Amino acid sequence: SQASVNATDEINCCTAACSVFYTVVVLSSFEASMSGGDPAKGAKIFKQRCAQCHTTEKGGKHLTGPNLNGLFGRRTGQAKGFSYTNANISKGITWGEDTLFQYLLNPKKYIPGTKMVFAGLKKESERKDLISHLKQATKAD
Repeated sequence: SQASVNATDEINCCTAACSVFYTVVVLSSFEASMSGGDPAKGAKIFKQRCAQCHTTEKGGKHLTGPNLNGLFGRRTGQAKGFSYTNANISKGITWGEDTLFQYLLNPKKYIPGTKMVFAGLKKESERKDLISHLKQATKAD
């Protein structure tokens, strides 16, 4: 009957509206959760945990890992002159706060087959701090 069709349309409409609302709330809360990192604390983390394998300055050389200058907005496996694994090249994501946040938790789980031996940063606050530092330190001029 027409009444059941209208009821179905209302349910579908409500479900779609709820999905959109949920997506906006989740993304907004994720973006808010990504802010607030302390770049000074992140610089210390970088020096202690990353600098032995990575540089950040423009024109910096590749070490065991690639130079990270211009990291944000770059696709995986694309730093010129660095020899990446096929796993890293074919991951096909673009580095941003969200992807780095996931990657830094457990690099080998995020990109199976990567040659990066870093075990990851389990503390959310440390990942936020490091990302905050990297956003400043890796800006391409």
